[in-house]
Amino acid sequence: MTEGRAHFLVKPWSLTEVGVDLASLGTHESVFALANGHIGMRGTLDEGEPVVVPGTYLNGFFEERPLPYAEAGYGFPEQGQTVVNVTDGKIIRLLVGDTPLDLQYGNIVKHRRSLDLRDGVLRRTTEWRSPSGRQVRVTSTRLVSLTRRSIAAIEYQVECTDEEGDLYIALQSDLLANESVNTAQTDDPRAGSAMDRPLQSELHVGRGRHAVLVHQTRRSRLRMAAGMDHEVDVPDQATEDLEVSADLARYTLAARLPAGSKLRLVKYLAYGWSSRRSAAAVRDQVEGALATAKLAGWDRLVREQRELLDRHWDEADVEIEGDEELQQAVRVGMFHVLQAGLRAERQPIPAKGLTGDGYDGHTFWDTETYVLPVLTYTVPGAARDALLWRHSTLELARDRARELGQDGAAFPWRTIRGEETSGYWPAGTAAFHINADIADAVARYWWATLDEEFDRDYGTELLVETARLWASLGHFDDDRGFRIDGVTGPDEYTAVVDNNVYTNLMAQRNLREAAAAVDRQPQTAARLMVSADEVAHWRRAAEEMCIPFNKSLGVHEQSEGFTHHEEWDFEGTTPDQYPLLLHFPYFDIYRKQVVKQADLVMALHLRGDAFTLEQKIADFAYYEARTVRDSSLSAAQQAVMAAETGHLQLAHDYWGEAALTDLQNLHGNSGHGLHIASLAGGWMVAVAGFGGMRDHDGKLTFAPRLPPRISRLAFRVVFQGRCLAVSVTPEQATYRLVYGDEPIEIAHHGETFTVTSEPQERKIPPAPDVQPVHQPPHAAPRRRNRPTSD
Repeated sequence: MTEGRAHFLVKPWSLTEVGVDLASLGTHESVFALANGHIGMRGTLDEGEPVVVPGTYLNGFFEERPLPYAEAGYGFPEQGQTVVNVTDGKIIRLLVGDTPLDLQYGNIVKHRRSLDLRDGVLRRTTEWRSPSGRQVRVTSTRLVSLTRRSIAAIEYQVECTDEEGDLYIALQSDLLANESVNTAQTDDPRAGSAMDRPLQSELHVGRGRHAVLVHQTRRSRLRMAAGMDHEVDVPDQATEDLEVSADLARYTLAARLPAGSKLRLVKYLAYGWSSRRSAAAVRDQVEGALATAKLAGWDRLVREQRELLDRHWDEADVEIEGDEELQQAVRVGMFHVLQAGLRAERQPIPAKGLTGDGYDGHTFWDTETYVLPVLTYTVPGAARDALLWRHSTLELARDRARELGQDGAAFPWRTIRGEETSGYWPAGTAAFHINADIADAVARYWWATLDEEFDRDYGTELLVETARLWASLGHFDDDRGFRIDGVTGPDEYTAVVDNNVYTNLMAQRNLREAAAAVDRQPQTAARLMVSADEVAHWRRAAEEMCIPFNKSLGVHEQSEGFTHHEEWDFEGTTPDQYPLLLHFPYFDIYRKQVVKQADLVMALHLRGDAFTLEQKIADFAYYEARTVRDSSLSAAQQAVMAAETGHLQLAHDYWGEAALTDLQNLHGNSGHGLHIASLAGGWMVAVAGFGGMRDHDGKLTFAPRLPPRISRLAFRVVFQGRCLAVSVTPEQATYRLVYGDEPIEIAHHGETFTVTSEPQERKIPPAPDVQPVHQPPHAAPRRRNRPTSD
């Protein structure tokens, strides 16, 4: 049936699939997804089948569902939110004679799909022979526009490639709502919730080659419209037909293809949604977007996409010499991060982006801690939009804090619109560190851009309200300083603890940044009724923050008492019992020294200014032996700290795990959607790990070192209106300004100097001399497959 098992070619600027492998179809639908932050389309085949998850998504568009509890409790969220698979416009079915093109039947002579990272399109070529012996070549190019927020388009061409004379074909181009999704039943909590026919029809109109469907959700009462229009170039006789009903609009084109001739169809798609506008208004919005896209034409849409990406890569590219597989993976990851956030425009950036229904399409702290650092230093406008979305949910966060008996704002652990939707409070509501993660992202954006308007109108308010939560959540203790008890840190295998070091140190930064913002923005502070006593309280709490340390072991405790817990029986845990959360009760996991994901180690990175190098080396070694990485969030953070503490080869291995999480489906659930935070980790390890970049207190410092296999690493960051280029070899680093009116002051391994457009070189000192570290059995960095280069 196929030309061989599907595999990816290792190319620096594309991801190319050769062959068809039905077992990998779901994963490939995710990695070939196209999005722009508003629209997301999974990389399904144009013909609609075979398919695992058809998936078309609009950012922020969801349906509500009740959250049942065996035993309800005060403050438990009552409503869940689930992303909706909206009207599918990707489908273009092909009938060759009277036989549908289906890659499960007939004979595949050749099949290639390629995600082009420079052009921003998904290309596909299939040569297929029908059971009756007729052969065609199908080529398609799909794009979701990065410049036109509402627009997607597909160019679909069919060529008769045999010598048997005229070939009669039919194309069926669909808009299909309430599509059947064969979501397999699973106990995996990372999967999404299946919904039956979530869309109710309100309007359906069509004329000529053009149709629009308008639907509304039953419970959330959100309204969306999808529209399509077509351009056709046929070599011979053809007929056309359009049918439109509540859930299906279909444009049918039947044509005769003489041998060697080609038919071309361009399908324009437009999407929009609203919680307020009428059905007619949403329809009109889509009609207008379609009209302008068709007027621009296919060639212009493709050219706009390339021009935007040329500008992006000029400022954001990461170059890696010595590991072709990682070079490709890091660029693929950065492309998907860009797609997740570029045109979100005051909507959230979900954990899966818009590539699948995993985690029900929810947004977590991943956005602020993993994704926004990439965007802040490469596409700062997208980071700003994501923070404006958080600000738009501030009143809901204030309501949640009041419900919990706290001051300020308590942001949700998982959400789509802004309400808390986590039904498991030990790993949801108790994870208050999300407040500090948001504050960290706000402060980073401010220092990286000096965006005065943002600071005045949005950022200061976010910093103040998050600081108020910590001031009320914690308390002063005569013996231990300012304590924050009964919370859950990033490690979800250690829940509801006292004085989680990551939480406390990030809260400390939150309190200090809020105090600084009040000094910068006295009018905003007055509007928020911030008093001098309140600021003094924040500063004292930050100064006296409790940071648990085990003197006998010489390491920080992840949380108070953690190093006194019983050790997990790693030797007795078999490989098939990972992830632990699917095979052991949380009760047992919570009381043992076993770490799901980097927690204290992440504090060493994000709050590295609070630790000495000797402490980092000791802490990293201790927690490396207890971290099983049952979360895709862990490898990137472990890589960064492995690099800083001298374990350069280990850092390289973790880099591969983070960047290749989805390309190799390392966690077994990439079919539910990509791990956007882990993909962002590919950039993080390059820049913060081997580039050694830190941004404490708004100052850029670098401490680059390369692992043995990498001969050169180069990257660029945007900072305060300037673009800084960094190039690293094993012996030296070179710094220069690509553009910017003012020189920039940075530090290299502790030496401060000023960078201009003239390259400046600095020698790289040797790495710390450290003892090897070890991981728990079966938890070493995941082994990479042998790459295919041709």
